[in-house]
Amino acid sequence: MNHVTSDASARQRVTVMQGQVKVSAHPDMLLTTVLGSCVAACLFDPEAGVGGMNHFLLSEPVSGRGTTADEHYGVYLMELLINEMLSQGAFKRRMKAHLYGGANLHAGMQRIGTVNGAFAREFLAREGIPLTHSDLGGTHARRVDFLPEIGRARSRHVHDARAIELTPVNRPVRATGDVELF
Repeated sequence: MNHVTSDASARQRVTVMQGQVKVSAHPDMLLTTVLGSCVAACLFDPEAGVGGMNHFLLSEPVSGRGTTADEHYGVYLMELLINEMLSQGAFKRRMKAHLYGGANLHAGMQRIGTVNGAFAREFLAREGIPLTHSDLGGTHARRVDFLPEIGRARSRHVHDARAIELTPVNRPVRATGDVELF
């Protein structure tokens, strides 16, 4: 029987930190995270009653730098999330997805959030997993709560973490000491 506790305080709240994947079929489990430029994918299989969340910092390693995909990268954490769900009885053909995060918190800086969001959408399309809801982009951080057993999520913007415009300081730099060149 699928049972959702109406009392939110009775749910087991598990925070998904950067570089983590959490999967559950427990009806009283609530997965939660806070995202800026990072992205969280929430996947669920409605028939198996299994769902999970990941939280990644960057989409994939830069080619040619010799870096391997690890827990910092979406390419690794997306595969890990799918595999963990499969091990708990989900079927990939029945999975559905929600995506959250991908904000660009600092105006004028590299648009990592945009890249992360685009990667996540492309990954799901390649894997044939339908995206049923997303809240990506913008300039605000988000708090995301996800009930993995039923695939229900809530995303709230954190309004005090708005992107700030960086302005360069135009003043001369004065040398104060010796400089050693290598």
